Amino acid sequence: MYHTRTFNDYKHSDFGVLHMFGADYQLTKLLGLRPSIKRFMMYQQGCFTGGIVLLMAKDLAENNKGARVLVVCSEITAVTFRGPSETHLDSMVGQALFGDMAAAVIVGSDPNLTTERPLFEMASATQTILPDLEGAIDGHLREVGLTFHLLKDVSGLISKNIEKALTQAFTPLGISDWNSIFWITHPGGPAILDQVEKNLKLKEENMRATRHVLSVTPRKIVSNDVMTRVMNPNKVKH
Repeated sequence: MYHTRTFNDYKHSDFGVLHMFGADYQLTKLLGLRPSIKRFMMYQQGCFTGGIVLLMAKDLAENNKGARVLVVCSEITAVTFRGPSETHLDSMVGQALFGDMAAAVIVGSDPNLTTERPLFEMASATQTILPDLEGAIDGHLREVGLTFHLLKDVSGLISKNIEKALTQAFTPLGISDWNSIFWITHPGGPAILDQVEKNLKLKEENMRATRHVLSVTPRKIVSNDVMTRVMNPNKVKH
């Protein structure tokens, strides 16, 4: 991830949101990038986006000498907002946890230390599909907007498979002590963090930053506040 390059030094851009013309086109105009810049879009990836775009950006940067990859992620959940349903309580849980967010990062290789200041290094990037994942987290774009469904045991499904995934990723690096590595965990919900922490026997400080983000991030606060006002308009103090 790098700083101090002009926008026209970027050779690739990634952007994820449902829009036509694509948001990559709008971003290119907004930043004054070259019309010939290599760009592509990814839609409907949800929480998965943050991880997969870093993997792709790493591959692009390492296989295109001198490239700097501008990655922009945007998640807009307004299309998921609707009233509570007695038959789909998982939809309400999702609305309480998720909200609009955006982030950007620049990824490259072989930094020029006279003009750039690397903040992190990605030594490796992998992905895997968990067993029995079908139906655990579903999203469908329909007339009412984007609907999603969550199984009650999503946290258990993740936590019971996390160590196998870690072993596959870190064994080539000679790492087997999960408390010895630096953790940046996606704050998908307190239940997931609790189960992962318990199963891996992690020290409290490993999840401290993630729990802090989960407790103070505006997207969660705003979502909960709006839902409270919609469901109990007469009980909310103004």
